[in-house]
Amino acid sequence: MPDDVQGWLTPRAVAAEAGVSQEFDLSQCVREPIHLLGGVQSYGALIAARWDDAVVDTVSRNAAEVLGRAAGELLGRPVTELIGDEQWALARESAEAVTDSGAAAPQEGPASSGVLPLTLGGEGGARLFDVTVHRNGDLLVLEFEPRAEGGPFVFQNFYPRVRRALQKLQGATDVTECCAAAVREIRTLTGYDRVVAYRFDGRDGPGQVIAEDRSEGREPWLDLWFPASDIPPQARRLYARNWIRVIGDVDDRTAGLVPELRADTGEPLDLSASVLRTVSGYHLEYLRNIGVASSMSVSLLHEGELWGLIACHGDEPTRLSPEVRAACEFFGIALSLQLAAVAGREEADELARNRRALAAVLARLTSGAPDDWMRPGSGLAELLDADGAVLLRGTETLTAGAPLPDALSGLLARLAQDGSVGEVWSSDRLPEALGLEPEEVEAEGIPAGLLLLPFNRDGDLLAWWRREQPAPREWAADPSRPVRTGPGGERLTPRGSAAVYRATVRGRSAPWSPAQRVVAGELWREVSGLLTRQVVALEARNTELARTNEDLDSFAHAAAHDLKEPLRGISNAAAFIVEDAGTVLDTTSLRRLTTVRRLAERMDGLLDSLLHFSRLGQVGLEREALSVDEVLDDALVVAGGRLAEQGVTLVRPAALPRLRADRERLREVLENLLVNAAKYAADEGAGERRVWVEAVRTAVPGQAREEGGATVMALVVRDNGIGIPAGQQADVLQLFRRLHRRDERGGGSGVGLAVVKRIVERHGGRLWLESPAAAPDADCGGGPGTAVWFTLEEPPEARP
Repeated sequence: MPDDVQGWLTPRAVAAEAGVSQEFDLSQCVREPIHLLGGVQSYGALIAARWDDAVVDTVSRNAAEVLGRAAGELLGRPVTELIGDEQWALARESAEAVTDSGAAAPQEGPASSGVLPLTLGGEGGARLFDVTVHRNGDLLVLEFEPRAEGGPFVFQNFYPRVRRALQKLQGATDVTECCAAAVREIRTLTGYDRVVAYRFDGRDGPGQVIAEDRSEGREPWLDLWFPASDIPPQARRLYARNWIRVIGDVDDRTAGLVPELRADTGEPLDLSASVLRTVSGYHLEYLRNIGVASSMSVSLLHEGELWGLIACHGDEPTRLSPEVRAACEFFGIALSLQLAAVAGREEADELARNRRALAAVLARLTSGAPDDWMRPGSGLAELLDADGAVLLRGTETLTAGAPLPDALSGLLARLAQDGSVGEVWSSDRLPEALGLEPEEVEAEGIPAGLLLLPFNRDGDLLAWWRREQPAPREWAADPSRPVRTGPGGERLTPRGSAAVYRATVRGRSAPWSPAQRVVAGELWREVSGLLTRQVVALEARNTELARTNEDLDSFAHAAAHDLKEPLRGISNAAAFIVEDAGTVLDTTSLRRLTTVRRLAERMDGLLDSLLHFSRLGQVGLEREALSVDEVLDDALVVAGGRLAEQGVTLVRPAALPRLRADRERLREVLENLLVNAAKYAADEGAGERRVWVEAVRTAVPGQAREEGGATVMALVVRDNGIGIPAGQQADVLQLFRRLHRRDERGGGSGVGLAVVKRIVERHGGRLWLESPAAAPDADCGGGPGTAVWFTLEEPPEARP
């Protein structure tokens, strides 16, 4: 029943699976305590005896059938009455040999068990058993399996087959080839009709068949995916603890345990490490539905986690001897090691390539500022095969590669605060990690993959992101409907290539490899060190600059103050000479003395301006929330007369806002700008002279790109006067710079705009000029005019 769909493989999918059948509750299967099912497969028997005194605590109900002694006869009696003191001692020694110093508690990780031959006497003569023993708390668990016919096990006859299989395995060069060799050899060892290698997509994800060896006539499963619900979490935990799991007959009648519940725990005996542990009814039904009569699973582990399984299926009931099981377990361990070696080799090769790329990137980073790191060609995004990279540092956002999605910028700081500083955090399924629905992701443009490194707790970080990479998959069953009611009462959907279901996995990117995570961490260490060095160097330069500015202010203040005294002496001396000897001096001498007085007075005025300018850098600001309209009224007390003299009309289009500023300094700014507007009004005959004062929300030149086009509140004083050429706008903001001669346009020292600029910058604001070169706007009247813009800090209540 081929089909094409788009689905999301998330925990929500599992929840959806529970509701698709009227007869089957998948959540009950997920919750089933399969290690506490209270029974064993009936071809063997179980006895659990106390470690210290050998008294039987638990026994399987089929003891009479298998061991020749009824369960009631064994329970509460020493197990040595059945197996003898010598064989009990051997069983204890075997258990101690495979546990850590005879620990009394079940071990974490793969369970440990030993196998030994035991002989039981009976009316029919001696019977041989293969007994698997393991420690379970204060109990020693013995699982008896009758020795199979065919004579005793001969290691020398069996070992060459295992050695040959291992040699083939060692010759494999990649994961798929390793698994292909493994399934062939395990099928040869065991005789099962189908053996597949099954790899999980993450710890709790679905699995894919990546290698297969099967008997003729069986349909192929190679490359098919199986839903995650096929192997629930508790089953995966047991697979991680037991290298091998054998089910001899799916129609086996379970042999229950006596007692059913233990007195100390109130639960059945924990059979997590049992080789005879009975099978969940759900799993047995699953096997029957796919036509399997017996099975074996060999766990494949990587770094303690369940990586995959070797799954074996038989058409007929199959019993494997402990020796064959041991060989398969050994093979599973060897395959896990080989897979780890292959993965390690591939990771090492990738890491070496990435480190070479990292060295090239670092060669460019160490010589540039942060904004240079993100320029085209820096290689930062390409380093991790990402679509884009982003560096957040304070209020600065720098990107490389593709433009940063808007929705992602708001998530980065929150994700960085949730992570550890310097620790790589990554996800190839970011929407799922954030708990977002597909509609939200598509509407907001959130990428599917993200790898980030927090620099600190302030939100500074370096991150890479990847777009969604839809992955088509062929499933052996509908992943969203693994449960279906059929005419034969079947509850789990049969799997197989005859009913391939095609689905596209969404919301995921290409995965971040371990080598990429390592390289990202190494880059973080280099960048952190570089940023730290830059911060230290910047602080040193700022300290030196502050000291230099302080020295300059002190010098300017001292020079202006100390030079005024001799200047006054020069001016007074010249005046006295003119008064005392005016009648005897010739006209040229009198003119020269008058010039000396005028120059001294001019110098005195310049020193006054310099003294005032230097004081602006030393006197603190007294900020307060104030009305700009009120401050403008104060400024007009001085500037209003100059405006009236030049015939300039003040225009106030709208009420001005309330801002935080130093009242006297803001008054001085407005005074200077209004006086300047009067000085440089349009010439007579050019139309009505006007000056506008208003507040406008605008973007600051040079900051719109970095701030994403954000606007700020600015004050503007605009006139329709003679204007300032663009090439001279920077000059007029310098101290003692004028565009006209000293005796033109009302004179002046050229300090006004420099004072305005310094006051604005002391407030933390920005000042810039605009003067259109084209014909004047009809609203502005006669000349191109000049607009002086400046920003000041707003109080919170004034911000939009």
